[in-house]
Amino acid sequence: MRKKTKPTSFKRSLTSPAKIGVCLGGALLAAGPITALAQDPGRFQKLEQENQDLRKRLDALETVAKKEGILPSADSTATPIKALSEITLSGFVQASYFYNFTEPSDRKSNGYLWNTTHNSFSLNKVKLTLASPAAERSGETWGAGYRASLIWGEDSPVLNTGSPTAGFEALREAYVEVNAPIGSGLNIKAGQLISLLNWESGDGGAANPNFSQGYQWFFTGNGPAAGVQAGYTFTDWLDVKVRVQNGMYAGPIDRNNGKTVIGSIGLKPCSKAWMNLIGFGGDESTTLSVKGGSVIGGMDITEQFHTGFEFDYFVFDPSVGASANLWSAGGWAWYDFTPKFGVALRGEYLDDKDGGGIKGIAFPGASRVGSAVTSPDADGDIASIALTLNWKPAPNVKIQPEIRYDHTTYTGGFDGKKDRVVVGAGVTYLY
Repeated sequence: MRKKTKPTSFKRSLTSPAKIGVCLGGALLAAGPITALAQDPGRFQKLEQENQDLRKRLDALETVAKKEGILPSADSTATPIKALSEITLSGFVQASYFYNFTEPSDRKSNGYLWNTTHNSFSLNKVKLTLASPAAERSGETWGAGYRASLIWGEDSPVLNTGSPTAGFEALREAYVEVNAPIGSGLNIKAGQLISLLNWESGDGGAANPNFSQGYQWFFTGNGPAAGVQAGYTFTDWLDVKVRVQNGMYAGPIDRNNGKTVIGSIGLKPCSKAWMNLIGFGGDESTTLSVKGGSVIGGMDITEQFHTGFEFDYFVFDPSVGASANLWSAGGWAWYDFTPKFGVALRGEYLDDKDGGGIKGIAFPGASRVGSAVTSPDADGDIASIALTLNWKPAPNVKIQPEIRYDHTTYTGGFDGKKDRVVVGAGVTYLY
């Protein structure tokens, strides 16, 4: 049997001659600089002065950081981590395939907003939104917030009015929001704002019951524009918004002195119905003014059955020549059979009785060359019906097969035809 070895005492190990030498040597080395400083008082004072100067610089930087809001002030409960945690990140990715049975020779469907190319798979949109919590509307305190949305993809030139202006290529909206403690709270937004017009959202199938976009959204609507808006909520059923922006179609940068004023009265007669009465007018340029009005609204008939409507009237008034009128009407109805499956129907009609409001107007973007409705006729109209299935097989996923029939009185308006059928499907992942 092996003899057990007696364990070495911890106290004894520290008192061994070798370890005593090491400890003494380390102490002497550590004491060296201190001894040197004691022998050279000038060097010690120099180091002390450098430390004081560094402390002053750090205090100055901290003061600036607190002033700019990068660091919280002494009387603030906010922290950088809390501020970051309050930022919301959302958006979606959207793709589709649609087939136009008129088979246009240039593979561009005239007047058809999404899917720039016939018989082609499309990456419609990639949207990213960064936003703070909305400014709290209160008559007692100030509040502030912001929102910024960017969109890339084939639809982006139509959605991001700034394209191709440098710096605005992907920008959909970006604004600063402030609540002023006036009355119950005056809400103010300044920046690039999306339109107050139109029942449909520019997000297409990600937000709308139909995947494709209706004609009203483009021809009797307007894109985002830079401006300032004030909003006030009087009661639960009445609110008012007033906006001053660059011209109706000017976008983020105004190239003349013209401005457009838009006013909206929001009514909510009951919890299941809403309506917005909108009026607008202003100079688009030195030679053209645009004015008109819209009524949009909706009602939830039941928890499963929903409806919406829109009516628009535009007057284009040139400084030389007669004015032109364009009006449109549209309706939506959709029914959710289950939380995962539903069906939606959209019908719309646009009457361009004076010409110039539809014909010859192409969609923005290099990929949409040849997208305008063309015809030898002086005036005409467009009607459309779209039937869409809404299927949500998994959380955050929305699949929308759709069939759409379009008709126009413009001779050859749709790639040489008056009628066309477009069939396809879109898929959206929302995050």
